[in-house]
Amino acid sequence: MNLRPEQLAAQLDKPLAPLYVLHGNEPLLVLEAGDAIRAAARKQGYAEREVLVAGQGFRWTELQSAAGNLSLFGASKLVDLRIPNGKPGRDGGEALQRYARHLDDGVVTLITLPEIDWATRKVGWFTTLVEAGIAVELNAPERDRLPDWIAQRLARQQQRAPADALGFIADHVEGNLLAAHQEILKLGLLHPPGDLSLDDVRGAVLNVARYNVDKLRQALLDGDPARCARLLEGLKGEGEAPLLVLWALTSEIRSLANLRQGLDDGQPLPALLKAERVFDERRKQGVQRALPRLPSSALRTAILHAARIDRMIKGLTGGDVWDEFLQLCLRITRSPAPAGR
Repeated sequence: MNLRPEQLAAQLDKPLAPLYVLHGNEPLLVLEAGDAIRAAARKQGYAEREVLVAGQGFRWTELQSAAGNLSLFGASKLVDLRIPNGKPGRDGGEALQRYARHLDDGVVTLITLPEIDWATRKVGWFTTLVEAGIAVELNAPERDRLPDWIAQRLARQQQRAPADALGFIADHVEGNLLAAHQEILKLGLLHPPGDLSLDDVRGAVLNVARYNVDKLRQALLDGDPARCARLLEGLKGEGEAPLLVLWALTSEIRSLANLRQGLDDGQPLPALLKAERVFDERRKQGVQRALPRLPSSALRTAILHAARIDRMIKGLTGGDVWDEFLQLCLRITRSPAPAGR
C-alpha cells in the first residue's frame, strides 16, 4: 500500500510492517524517513541490522540470506537494502519479487530507492513490493509550499518566523531542502526559541560563512592543526560568537560523517559529494584528503564532542569553550587512518 509521508509517524507507532519501500526525489526526506523506520525498529526490539547495497556486482542471493540468518538467540532483525540507481536489473527484479512474496517472520525489510519514473512504477518488481509492504514517496515540496515546510521545521525547534522571513529563506535556498535544513539548524544555534524577525533570518542566512570561519573549515579539511589554532585565536580575539564557530565546525564534521558513512555503504563519492552540496573545487579536494584519515568512529566521537561544547556555551556544563574548540579541531586534523584503509 502507498502511504503519504505525513502518515508514516503514526504507522511507526504500531507494530511494524514486514516491508517498507522509500523512494522520491528529495534525499533529505528519504534519509529522515529511513532514520525514523530504523529508530522504530530498535524501539520494537529489532536488535540486529544488516545493510546491503545493491551496486555493481551485488549478488542477489545475499538478500534472502540476510533475512534467513537470524541470531541463535532469536533476535528480530532489520534488513536495510539500498538500491542507489533504482535499477535492480532482471536478476534483481526477480529476486525482489520472490523475496516480497515470502517475507519471513521476525524480519523487517527497508528498501531505499531514488526517484522512480513512471515506467518503473509499472514493472513487476516495484508493483510487487508496493503490494506486499508500505511504500512512501518522498518528494521535495513545490516552491509555493516551501515556506510552509520551513515553518514546520522551525516549529520543531520551537521557533517561529513571519511570512516575509520564510519567503526570504525559500528564495535563498532555491528549493534545495538540504540547504534549507542547514539554514534552519543554524537559526536554532544562533537564536533562542521564540519569534524570529526578518532581520534575524537575513543576518543568519546571508552570513553563511564569515571569512575567517570559512578559512577555519578549510584548515580542518586540510588537516592543518597549527592553522586551526591560529584561526581560533584570531576569532576569539575578534569577539566572534562561539555559536557561529560551533555551527561551522559541526556542519563540516556532520558532512564528513555523512560522506564517510556513504563510502562505507559502498556508494560512489561523486554522488555523495553532490548530495552534501560540495561543489567548490578547493573544498572538494579537502574533503577527499580528509576522508581517508577519518573513520566513522572518530567522526561520531567528534559529533559528541561538539554536543558537549554546545552545552558549555549554554551554561549547562563548565569548561573553556575556546580550548574545547581547539581540542575538537585537533581530534579531526590528527585522526589516524584506520587500519587497512
